[in-house]
Amino acid sequence: MPVTIRPRKGRGAASNESGRFEAEKRTAFDDGWGSADEEPPPLTTTLTVDSTRTIIARNDSPDIGFDRSINPYRGCEHGCIYCYARPSHAYLGLSPGLDFESRLFYKPEAATLLTTELRKKGYTCQPLALGSNTDPYQPVERRLGITRSILEVLREFRHPVTIVSKSALIQRDIDILADMARDQLATVTISVTTLDRRLARRMEPRAPTPESRLETIAALACAGIPTGVLSAPMIPALNDSEMERILERARAGGATSAGYTMLRLPLELKGLFKEWLEDHFPDKAAHVLSLVAQTHGGRLYDSTWSKRMTGTGPYAEMLRLRFDRACRRLGFGQRTTRPLDTSRFRPPPQKGDQLALF
Repeated sequence: MPVTIRPRKGRGAASNESGRFEAEKRTAFDDGWGSADEEPPPLTTTLTVDSTRTIIARNDSPDIGFDRSINPYRGCEHGCIYCYARPSHAYLGLSPGLDFESRLFYKPEAATLLTTELRKKGYTCQPLALGSNTDPYQPVERRLGITRSILEVLREFRHPVTIVSKSALIQRDIDILADMARDQLATVTISVTTLDRRLARRMEPRAPTPESRLETIAALACAGIPTGVLSAPMIPALNDSEMERILERARAGGATSAGYTMLRLPLELKGLFKEWLEDHFPDKAAHVLSLVAQTHGGRLYDSTWSKRMTGTGPYAEMLRLRFDRACRRLGFGQRTTRPLDTSRFRPPPQKGDQLALF
């Protein structure tokens, strides 16, 4: 008979159901030996080399402010239950559930591949986004240093970069980012979902605490790196009441730009988030999901461009007005980080290059 899934300590998702491309479906059941009553064993994170032959991913989505990005890792150990990137693990034949946060892929040749791509004759420089899918500063980065190696290449080529992260580990690379920021080549946005430490631990079990993220904003700003705050995602009846306080704390720490997004539940994420809600907030689950559906025309998700990030309807409009009013009151000079300078891009000379005459 089916059993109630018991969450694992330190993990966001409770289950590990098959992805949408798999031929079989996994279902937990009670085998009659009492195994369902036992505490689930700890889940170890495994790492696999991603042998990709290209490193820059491109997109033409009209509601995304960049056309190219790099993701040093696939999967993310932070385990954020709301992460819109979870369904991407299905392309690897893995589950968007526990697999996404425990079976990670890394790109050890990222810096070499990036160097090759930036030297191509037809390459046109535009800001490159780090962290568009999974966090480039998730815990494994401390040991592997792939994101830092990418930044070293970008600094050498004088190539602009934007970074989104929720990790204090980015402070390790302030030396590189401060150098680039002086030439208008780098901006950082730190994601702060909640100021409630207990809620954060449930939603984002292996991500840094809210206090650590606010301290990171202050450290980056103090180093002269243009830093923004992303109040995201806003989840109705769960963390949405905190929007103004998040913006206030980030502004006090030196953030100069701000943004927000509504909760997005594409594909398998609908079931994972519903399961998490019913486990952690059973009394609120139906109300939260009802409000989410109200922002997407009665469905839990609408993938339409320009609507998927902020939703529609009375609740979504109220959130937008609250955000706008808070930004005006707090003096956020801009809603996005300042434009970066693409004119400085110069591939560094290499052995055998012909010297310029002038």
